[in-house]
Amino acid sequence: MEKRARMLKSAEILEDAFGVPRWAHELHDPVSTLVGTILSQNTNDRNSSAAYNNLRKRFPKWENVLSASEKQVANAIRSGGLPEMKAKRIRGALKKIKADSRTGRISLDFLNGMNKDEVRDYLLSIGGIGPKTAAIIMLFSLGIPAFPLDTHVFRVSKRLGFIPEKTSYGKAHELMDALVPDALKASLHVNLIYLGRKTCHPKNPECGKCPLARMCKSAFGRKMFSTEEALLCQKRERRARKEK
Repeated sequence: MEKRARMLKSAEILEDAFGVPRWAHELHDPVSTLVGTILSQNTNDRNSSAAYNNLRKRFPKWENVLSASEKQVANAIRSGGLPEMKAKRIRGALKKIKADSRTGRISLDFLNGMNKDEVRDYLLSIGGIGPKTAAIIMLFSLGIPAFPLDTHVFRVSKRLGFIPEKTSYGKAHELMDALVPDALKASLHVNLIYLGRKTCHPKNPECGKCPLARMCKSAFGRKMFSTEEALLCQKRERRARKEK
């Protein structure tokens, strides 16, 4: 219970510090999210956004991407890095989706009605799609509660003691998905990324500026929060369950 209580308190503090992301509860087109997430691999947001925008400018419809050559797609997304690999993954994903769609369209509408495990298994069957991308599509495009872990969330979650230090990346997705209540998955995911970028750096984290210093098992010299605060967190958890 202590771990869950600390997580709930941390989520509350981060929402007070950073707010609830406006777009965290807005659903986006799942195919667009899939392509955008592939483009975000191994690069920063600015480069991946530029690559995505240029791709859509060159090929306004996903069918156009399939009609184009792999080299043409790679040239369109070159600003995102690894253009040949990503072009192959994008075209392969679109081809599979079209083949599996009941309508022959490039759409993931056929996932509606499937349960969470079935949706995840299908997304993971697409080449180039791992646990993070699958969870992002589920959470932000399909409205299915899942908790994505990028490198920032993975690092910060370990430092906060939400997951054991030696937890594998794949196992961490499973543990955090079970730990974080559905109502908090989107907000906490976004705010942990922001915390990781702003304060909890891979090297030389700025613990003195961190709003979660008292929650953090890695912040030396910081007093952990009290039993009374833990009880308040448990009350918040019960409220979150009632609101589901």
